Amino acid sequence: MSDLGVAVWGAGWVSGEHVKAWEAVPNCRVVAIGSRKEASARKVAAATGVDARIYADEVPERAYERMLQDPDVNVVSICTPNHLHAREGIWAAQAGKHFCIEKPIAINLEELRQLRDAVRQAQVKTVVSFVLRWNPLFETIKALLAQNAIGRIFYAEVDYWHGIGDWYSGWEWVTKKSSGASAFLTGGCHAVDAIRWFVGSDITEVAAYSTRCGQDYEYDPNVVAAVKFASGAIGKLSASFECQMPYSFNIDLLGSHGTIRGNKLYSKTLLPGQTDFAEIPTVLPDSGDVSHHPFKGEMAHFAECIRRNCESHCNVEDAYKTHEVCIAVDRSVATGQPVSLPLA
Repeated sequence: MSDLGVAVWGAGWVSGEHVKAWEAVPNCRVVAIGSRKEASARKVAAATGVDARIYADEVPERAYERMLQDPDVNVVSICTPNHLHAREGIWAAQAGKHFCIEKPIAINLEELRQLRDAVRQAQVKTVVSFVLRWNPLFETIKALLAQNAIGRIFYAEVDYWHGIGDWYSGWEWVTKKSSGASAFLTGGCHAVDAIRWFVGSDITEVAAYSTRCGQDYEYDPNVVAAVKFASGAIGKLSASFECQMPYSFNIDLLGSHGTIRGNKLYSKTLLPGQTDFAEIPTVLPDSGDVSHHPFKGEMAHFAECIRRNCESHCNVEDAYKTHEVCIAVDRSVATGQPVSLPLA
């Protein structure tokens, strides 16, 4: 089987994890690393020990265009700031390159639709880096749900609480509305993706509120949203960047036959004699550090999708719905009114 040649575009915090993950997948090799700054790209290459071509230019679009023209590149990992993702994904699709793209894939509805349509037209394979889908707790919960351990879910909560400060290398752009966009698009989208993944039903309405504690952000960095699902279930989502606490990703799923609270299970069907929650020892999504995230599982999955010519469960088409919910949350915050989905 021939190798898949991978280019990693962007040399920030997460890019090194993409390089290491791709290099760990059989029959995949990182052949190029690109960035606006040559020194940054070379630093990622040196830190990960890969012998890759470097594409850099003070006008980053020129470097990216040259990288997309590289005949050895089959797949691109897009690891740039939020506001650049959509156009770079569109260009990758138009160049006929499969791509893995960091979230959010777009920061407004127009860009989101343009990216979805470009992928449809080019028929390239994609995976959106909602990397927690490969976290062992997520995999455990999905297995329990497949066994009908808690029955029909009628209520769900997922929270993304990640206190972000100036220690973060993307602090300058993530705090701005033009590049960070919003709390839900920047980080809360992980919670939206998770609740959709677990409930298995489309969200049809959101009603959201926001607040702020300080003045570091151009948008309110703390948001809560009540949601309705097509299945009849209801739920709650929240995101907080100003919380003073360790990173926390809370998951609560209430079903007709039991309950899942993080890694704790109460099931009338699987464990009929239990008197309290059973704790499942597994790896939790309890760190915001990208080195803790299961990128290897994500990239191995994507490589298999490309080789088998099949779509990922976490592709742009699916992520479109997650991002549409995030945009609806922002609209509800702005108007003070519930917002129905899909968006007109």
